[in-house]
Amino acid sequence: MLARSRRDMRWLLLSIAGFVILLDRLTKLWIVAHIHPGRGIVIIPRVFRLTHVLNTGAAFSMFESSASPLLVRNLLIGFSLIAVLVVVALIWKIGKTLSLTTVALALILGGAIGNLYDRIRLGYVVDFLEVRIYHYHWPDFNVADSAIVVGACLLFLEMLRPQRSE
Repeated sequence: MLARSRRDMRWLLLSIAGFVILLDRLTKLWIVAHIHPGRGIVIIPRVFRLTHVLNTGAAFSMFESSASPLLVRNLLIGFSLIAVLVVVALIWKIGKTLSLTTVALALILGGAIGNLYDRIRLGYVVDFLEVRIYHYHWPDFNVADSAIVVGACLLFLEMLRPQRSE
């Protein structure tokens, strides 16, 4: 039987990350050009709006009211850089094959770089998706945040799947 050669899928995974970064940048640029900070456009009344929020904190606006915003910003940049390097190393190590895990890592990488770009270049992250479900108001988020959450959920699902014995 002939040995099958596997194609290296790292290029595809990096392309997925690149697509997330591109989509994140384009949507944030559109929001900045069309909606004034603090304003919004109703898409589905009482459920979904496009907004323009400048998030100087972390996920869900944590640490946004910190007494030391520069320290928070620098810590978030440092944490994001470490996360990006770890995810790139993981993709490099296991990304030769396409799997739920590697796609999840590519989504996380794209999202992390998307928000890191904002934080370094602007000093804050542009959030613009506002969701309300009944009386619950989800903190505003963006495409990068969505990719990170979807990637994390895929990793969680992969952990729950029964593993085959090799």
